[in-house]
Amino acid sequence: MSVERKIGVYLCSGCGIGDAVNVDEMETAANALKVPLCKKHEYLCGDEGCKTIADDIKAEGLTHVTIAACSPRVMTDRFDFPGTLVTRANIREQVAWSHAAGDEDTQALANDNLRMAIVEAQKTSLPEAWTEGDFTKTVMVVGGGWSGMNAARAASKAGHEVILVERSDALGGQAAKASKVAPAHPPYREPADNPAPAMVGEVEGDGRIKVMLNTLVTKTSGMPGQFDVDISQGGSASTVKVGAIVVATGFRPYDPGKLGHLGYGASPDVVTNFELEGMLANGGVKRKSDGNAPKTVAFIQCAGSRDPDHLPYCSSMCCSMSIKQAVQMTEADPDVMCYVIYDELRTPGVAEEFYRSAQEKGVVFVKGKAKSVDGSLKVVYDDEFLQEEIPMEGLDMVVLATGMVPNSTNPEQPAVEINDEQTKYMKDDINPVAPIAVAGYGEGVEAPAPAVRNEAAMPEGAPILNLQYRQGPHIPMLADGFADSHYICFPYETRRTGIYTCGPVRRPMDMDEAADDGMGAALKAIQAIRNVAQGQALHPRSGDLSYPKVNLNACTKCRRCTVECPFGAIDETPEDYPVINPSRCRRCGTCMGACPVRTISFDNYTVEMLTSMAKACEIPDEFSGKPRVLILACRNDAYPALDMAGIQRETYNAHVRVIPVRCLGSVSLLCVNDALSAGYDGIILMGCKSGDDYQCHFVKGSAMAQERLGKIGETLKSMMLEPERVESMEVAISDSKVVGKRIDEFMATIDKIGLNPFKGF
Repeated sequence: MSVERKIGVYLCSGCGIGDAVNVDEMETAANALKVPLCKKHEYLCGDEGCKTIADDIKAEGLTHVTIAACSPRVMTDRFDFPGTLVTRANIREQVAWSHAAGDEDTQALANDNLRMAIVEAQKTSLPEAWTEGDFTKTVMVVGGGWSGMNAARAASKAGHEVILVERSDALGGQAAKASKVAPAHPPYREPADNPAPAMVGEVEGDGRIKVMLNTLVTKTSGMPGQFDVDISQGGSASTVKVGAIVVATGFRPYDPGKLGHLGYGASPDVVTNFELEGMLANGGVKRKSDGNAPKTVAFIQCAGSRDPDHLPYCSSMCCSMSIKQAVQMTEADPDVMCYVIYDELRTPGVAEEFYRSAQEKGVVFVKGKAKSVDGSLKVVYDDEFLQEEIPMEGLDMVVLATGMVPNSTNPEQPAVEINDEQTKYMKDDINPVAPIAVAGYGEGVEAPAPAVRNEAAMPEGAPILNLQYRQGPHIPMLADGFADSHYICFPYETRRTGIYTCGPVRRPMDMDEAADDGMGAALKAIQAIRNVAQGQALHPRSGDLSYPKVNLNACTKCRRCTVECPFGAIDETPEDYPVINPSRCRRCGTCMGACPVRTISFDNYTVEMLTSMAKACEIPDEFSGKPRVLILACRNDAYPALDMAGIQRETYNAHVRVIPVRCLGSVSLLCVNDALSAGYDGIILMGCKSGDDYQCHFVKGSAMAQERLGKIGETLKSMMLEPERVESMEVAISDSKVVGKRIDEFMATIDKIGLNPFKGF
């Protein structure tokens, strides 16, 4: 039974608002919209102001409250009234603090901001949480190495049951093979005992952790809180239900066979750091050629790492590993001479003490870049200080510090089959839509190509989880094959909600970082489990109870929503209708922006809401000489940048009207068309920066907005409008000093091309 909508409007005059605009005029604007209740207050966020609102909600039966005061990004705790939908008009940061006080254009801006907030209240409803079905609190950890074991223990200590899946016959991973490790405790000067064996004992003795060795995940379906995971252990198959998944599949050493220029394969005494570690852990270092202990050893750093022809990234642990191994060798035999040839030695923080200790023990560090190693173990390197090529001869062993390659696929399992046509879509950074066959996991089953950013990140083997998602079986990967994570804002997170990565599968790291990473991912998994059980969205819209709803009667089955969803939250029925998986959804609204017929909406966010808010503003006629420009600003970066501009008292043109949107991906081209038809002279789509170096908070929103903007040319042409009237503008949260200037530049363009000819129609 629907409840009658009753809106209360509250106008604040504090923080300089009353000095900049006439609050009485704002009251007149509100009453013109026939709101049941409108009150003014000098200090709404104070105890008295909040009590006034709370008392009115109770006494007047208010269902919606509109507060015209500070930015909706602040005072959220003060203006939280459970059971009541609250909308905010930004009068402080984006009017009073960023425009001339007492000016008629500033007053018009304040009035319009209030009108938009009231219309938002009129067009939205308080969302009801989706909590259907049974939710489980069990955490699954895939990978029993160092980071995986730390993740499992962290989840167990937090009171959650854990299923730890490991594909080999023992826990520990690469860490278990180490003889010693770099020091993690003061005074940071000696190699430390390997903590992995003790951790294995802790995990195996933990009653909350179920360890499953020789086990593979063969299929994953469902959603956070309700994942159904098929596993295979020794030929025996079973299905478990888990609430969240931590992927901790670690790394494998870079293939040294690709390092022929550094002598690997030319002599048996050119070994990798991992081969040397095995010797140190099993009886001491011996030359493969004759079984004698080496007396003169050269360590070559960045053997494949930080090399565009091999691994373009730093592998993080190589420097400390070489230092540790050199120290171990000199301590075992003081007559051993160890040289470390490095281009850049990376020993940040406490590792610097370990580096100094190695120098004191006689390890010689040579600043230079190795160019070649031949079969006689002659090393040629470019000496950084002498600025010339130097040969190093008389060596007994050469150790290549090879880097780490993320285990983002199961390389031993059958690879995904990708043909030429599908590769075309794999390269597409916006809309991966081509179907692929998943070999080894049910022939004949088709799914779209996984969303990857470039050819180098294409999967090498079978998917770790074999996700039964419309958008493919893999966890999307960043360039270089690392499992996707928004490393700037949301570490551990992947584009598959409730699935988190940690350790070297996420990015290169050493054991200390991997331990912390495992614990962090476990806490994220627990957060996901608890939130989705209450119907709450995960980051970045944490706590949002809304989720997309589809009017199937109007759906054209175009599949744009399923294809464009960055998080794989939408599947399809056999009849090609979309199926929403609510707890996978991040509430970005990309599906809403993709739908050409407005069939997708949220209780508190709709296309109609956006277009109605735009039309609520008063558009001056063609004789006024005053333009109006609509800014659809992403809440995550662009809108905060505008707020920061106000806080810093940066000014910009008062003829713009700003509507915050969840993500630029949620903006339908219909919003642009309606705004231009209503008489707006220009539109700015203001969103996060796109690309790998600064990801959109919802991964693809800015990029998709750019893609859609490329298609709006025909619409503008049909309306006989200039293409310069619509611009996509990428703004970082740190751009507060320049965002106003960019707005002013756009307004200058509008002044040049003239007002919209649709004004007055």
